[in-house]
Amino acid sequence: MILYDKVSKFYNGDRAALAEITLQIEPGEFVSIVGHSGAGKTTLLKMLFAEIVPTEGAVYFGTRDIGGLSSRELLELRRSIGTIFQDFRLLLTKTVYENIAFAMEVAGKDDEDIQADVPHVLDLVGLSDKMWSFPHQLSGGEQQRVAIARALVNQPDVLIADEPTGNLDPINTHDVVEILKKINDLGTTVLLTTHNKTVVDSIGRRVVTLEQGRVVRDDKHGKYIL
Repeated sequence: MILYDKVSKFYNGDRAALAEITLQIEPGEFVSIVGHSGAGKTTLLKMLFAEIVPTEGAVYFGTRDIGGLSSRELLELRRSIGTIFQDFRLLLTKTVYENIAFAMEVAGKDDEDIQADVPHVLDLVGLSDKMWSFPHQLSGGEQQRVAIARALVNQPDVLIADEPTGNLDPINTHDVVEILKKINDLGTTVLLTTHNKTVVDSIGRRVVTLEQGRVVRDDKHGKYIL
């Protein structure tokens, strides 16, 4: 469970990026977080792995107050959260296999695990035939699928997808959304931010709408309404 408990974040004195947010996300949910630019979406997500800390209130991951974790505990927490972004952030001089293997190496996994898990996660995102390709040899949609595979390979409890289709055409957008839904169906909690109304409406699951740092809508089977 993720709980934002009366969370506020102030920048530059009085400006509130988030104002008294109380929000609970259950394990296995797929939640789309929508709102205009500056509504507080990114701030909300960055609090989950303590890149930003609340000015007031607390954020809980399970029973743990993220703000009270030691550096070692915080590192452990971050390993349970996968992230993908609008820009794919792949290592351009490494193959698809090496990009994903690198994420496992950083997490301390051994060669045997890497050799077993990388092909499996590439199969999940439909890129088994691109294992030895370099990023420049892939389309934008394929690069994003590599980024998803890299985020998943260490089996996170939560996947944060921050505008993952922002640079993609409609066909690749559809493919990425279908992969995110499949990942969620396998039990991973997915938190998605997007400005794409079609994406949110096609998912048909929980939608949280932010406006000026506050939750103004929270619909279990919602649509993109601003």
